[in-house]
Amino acid sequence: MELDDTDRRLIALLRDDARRPASSLAAMLGVSRGTVQNRIARLLRGGAIQGFTLRLGAEAERAGAGVRAITAIEIRGRSTAGVLRAMRGFPEVRALHMTNGRWDVIAELGAEGLEALDGALNRIRMLEGVANTETSILLSTQKG
Repeated sequence: MELDDTDRRLIALLRDDARRPASSLAAMLGVSRGTVQNRIARLLRGGAIQGFTLRLGAEAERAGAGVRAITAIEIRGRSTAGVLRAMRGFPEVRALHMTNGRWDVIAELGAEGLEALDGALNRIRMLEGVANTETSILLSTQKG
């Protein structure tokens, strides 16, 4: 999909605040509200915009996550897309990071307690394509 300067500026504004009203986006871009709505619809249809998400502040991120952990995941063969798709649906998964080296994916997890974390880890290990995992529980945060 070809993106012009207006598309790129619109995407930048949406990255900053995806809840910004179309009328506000239109004023910032110097186009009509209808143009903004049409462009967003076209960007969604064309796959340039995959969806909208929510970013939490550090305090809200830790709320309800009495136990936090980092899980390194080794994926067999070409199963990465399926594993990532499945893990995005797990409420305990806060973020997924692709990496190089021994581990293919690093998952940031948060759960109410050890039992909930154990359940999430078991579900991850049972996913088709997951070859190996290694988990470290986060004890404290020094920065951030």
